[in-house]
Amino acid sequence: MYEDWEDKPKEVRQSEVLDLEALGAYFKALGVEELQGALEVEQFPSGHSNLTYMIKVAGKEMVLRRPPFGAKIKSAHDMGREFRILSSLDGVYPRVPRPIHHCEDESVLGAPFYVMERVRGVILRGMKNRMNLEADQMRALSQTLVDHLVEIHAVDLDKAGMTDFGKPQGYVKRQIEGWTGRYQKARTDDLPAMEEVSAWLTKHMPAESGATLIHNDYKYDNVVLAADDLTRVVAVLDWEMATVGDPLMDLGTSLGYWVTADDAMELRYLPFGPTVLPGNLTRQEVAERYALKSGRDVSNILYYYVYALFKIAVVIQQIYARYKRGLTDDQRFAMFGQGVQILARTAAAAIERGTM
Repeated sequence: MYEDWEDKPKEVRQSEVLDLEALGAYFKALGVEELQGALEVEQFPSGHSNLTYMIKVAGKEMVLRRPPFGAKIKSAHDMGREFRILSSLDGVYPRVPRPIHHCEDESVLGAPFYVMERVRGVILRGMKNRMNLEADQMRALSQTLVDHLVEIHAVDLDKAGMTDFGKPQGYVKRQIEGWTGRYQKARTDDLPAMEEVSAWLTKHMPAESGATLIHNDYKYDNVVLAADDLTRVVAVLDWEMATVGDPLMDLGTSLGYWVTADDAMELRYLPFGPTVLPGNLTRQEVAERYALKSGRDVSNILYYYVYALFKIAVVIQQIYARYKRGLTDDQRFAMFGQGVQILARTAAAAIERGTM
């Protein structure tokens, strides 16, 4: 029904071209039957972090992921780690793309990369497709989105072989300190609100609420929906920041992207997805449904929401810093500095009023 809305690749951006000759030679020498044959490549243009390409090998469609050109943030672009997550979840959690191959040899494409299956479906991004989604459809989809986050947090770590993955002890403290440090390294402008929010997060740090598999970037544009039923999730993408840690920090991250119709106009301009459409759960309803389905206490949800806004602002600042420093010429990033300011103001305002 919604096949025309399927996520489609486009021509590769000039600054992010892959060496097809080297890639083809590598695949040929590798000897993996699935990767043998004539090679074509296009690029999925919407990602802001790791680069995502659609490669055709003898007509078979697959996806190749590699770090951005010029990126120095190794922990955020660890291809081996992301491939390991997909491999661990394959057969345990049903909504991950099947991993095919991981290459550590930087001489092939200038950076490590991995290949996985392509999962076809609809990805709702920014303003795209909003006019044709009904309120009851959005209600059901937003409920489904929350339910699948609960499902991710319920993954059996023993069965997935992930009991030693991440460092759940002291997770909250490390996240606050880590994102504060990343912001300082990526700073390009003087933003007092960012400093204010960082200080508040440090002062009001809660105790750990538990340890589960967490996605760390769970939102509408990281889920693939069935083209014949937009309320059905067929895959969850972009596991690059996944780990074992506090599930309420993960819920908070999702809430940070959950912009609603009654939010300030400047926040609604950010391309976070169709959460502003009629029918969507409110942020409070998201938290309440999560609590109902998971059994977890969300009474301190404001903290996790403010943390999320700060973290998202830092991620955007890191991308903006790459643009400002000439490491990418992707013009989408030129306005990201304003996005950081909006998120910082939103977080400070939430602290002041004491609610999401």
